[in-house]
Amino acid sequence: MGGTFDPLHQGHLVAASEVLHHLELDRVMFVPAGDPWQKSTVASPEDRFLMTVLGSSAHPRFEVSRLEIDRKGPTFTADTMEMLHDFYSGEAELLFIAGADTVLGMGTWEKLDRLAELAEVVAVSRSGIDLGALDQKPGWPKLHFVAMPEVAVSSTEIRDRVRRSLPIDFLVPSAVATYISDRGLYMSDHPRAQVGEAHA
Repeated sequence: MGGTFDPLHQGHLVAASEVLHHLELDRVMFVPAGDPWQKSTVASPEDRFLMTVLGSSAHPRFEVSRLEIDRKGPTFTADTMEMLHDFYSGEAELLFIAGADTVLGMGTWEKLDRLAELAEVVAVSRSGIDLGALDQKPGWPKLHFVAMPEVAVSSTEIRDRVRRSLPIDFLVPSAVATYISDRGLYMSDHPRAQVGEAHA
């Protein structure tokens, strides 16, 4: 499951759980983006990685990968799938999980043809997304669709609430809320300069 996870919130966890159940997966791997080429981040890569670890650790079939965090340069999904394919010697069936709004823009992704060879894509539906616009298109990876319960939370909203000193209890796992508070994250819109200074 790819994303910036800036920060990880309950919506991410519900989506992962729904996909795990409906597609009968062995596990879900969260892969925080290192340097996402189409999106800016606020917290450092290391902070986002550690928040994802803390927030997902309660589920025995969730795990977190450093693949994109440790890779230098822009993050492309096809490159990550290539590394996972090689790691598992081509024996694992790979699925890339993303929100339907993200999948709608898949036509602009780099190396889409290679991604289609390596993995299938799971589009998790969110309120207000027209799934009819997600018909299978030539050259796209095979698509799966999973509906999730309405979870009215976003990373943008959480960052805004932190800036306004509003509670984020139950919007994020308690360990993530504590980490955000202890590290003083999201008190401004400016990306954090420190990378690798985070502590669990």
